[in-house]
Amino acid sequence: MTFWAAYVALGSVAGVLAGLLGVGGGVVVVPMLVFLFSEQHMPVLSILHLALGTSLASIALTSIASLLAHHGRGAVDWRVFRRITPGILVGSLVGSWLAARLSTRLLQVVFVVFLFYVATQMLLNTRPQPTRQLPGRGGLLTVGSLIGGISSLVGIGGGSMSVPFLLWCNVSARNSIGTSAAIGFPIALASSVGYVANGLTAASLPPFCLGFVYLPAFVGISVTSVLTAPFGATLAHRLPVAQLKRCFAFLLFVVGLKMALVAMHH
Repeated sequence: MTFWAAYVALGSVAGVLAGLLGVGGGVVVVPMLVFLFSEQHMPVLSILHLALGTSLASIALTSIASLLAHHGRGAVDWRVFRRITPGILVGSLVGSWLAARLSTRLLQVVFVVFLFYVATQMLLNTRPQPTRQLPGRGGLLTVGSLIGGISSLVGIGGGSMSVPFLLWCNVSARNSIGTSAAIGFPIALASSVGYVANGLTAASLPPFCLGFVYLPAFVGISVTSVLTAPFGATLAHRLPVAQLKRCFAFLLFVVGLKMALVAMHH
């Protein structure tokens, strides 16, 4: 029962942070699930795969609420969404297939490198200058595949890559964030389907798993993060977000270092 409470609490925190800082829940959810699954004595070789698959499955659900909210404000560029989604779907499926075949240690290294990238991005608060226009269908297919593939490997909705890309391509900040939120849905949906399918044949998974998705954690996180994200968005207008982002970036560095040390000892 205590673990149910932990999943509910984790979903609440992830939802607030997503609404407040605009950071995808995955960077919080994946490390915390790794810790919680370790405490539950799940098979060491499956823990990170389960954390990634469960994170993506919960994002698939929560991103619908985010997508609808941004669409309601007219902030989603559906033309960009339609053009980039085929690449996103291909990349996400390939990424989840690849993740199932990578060793836990290699996946940990990929995740830690990505965590440092997100933390650095938040710390410096860098925004790429809009120096070009959006590429054609072929270019968007390639970019979508890359964003989908990396997101699938690290268990996130892709905002930390798709927002800078869209800003760079002269899409307004408002539309970059809204469209990126919409793109998070096909990323998470295709990735979680991939993690379910590739995990069905995995040996010695704990009970209540659907492939690499641990259902109790999925339910606990999804339900509460959908409820708390609007609260986070409200707080964003009342709190010093820039300073909070810097504090959170340092926290991510600490989490990344801890995961790196764990990876070295395994």
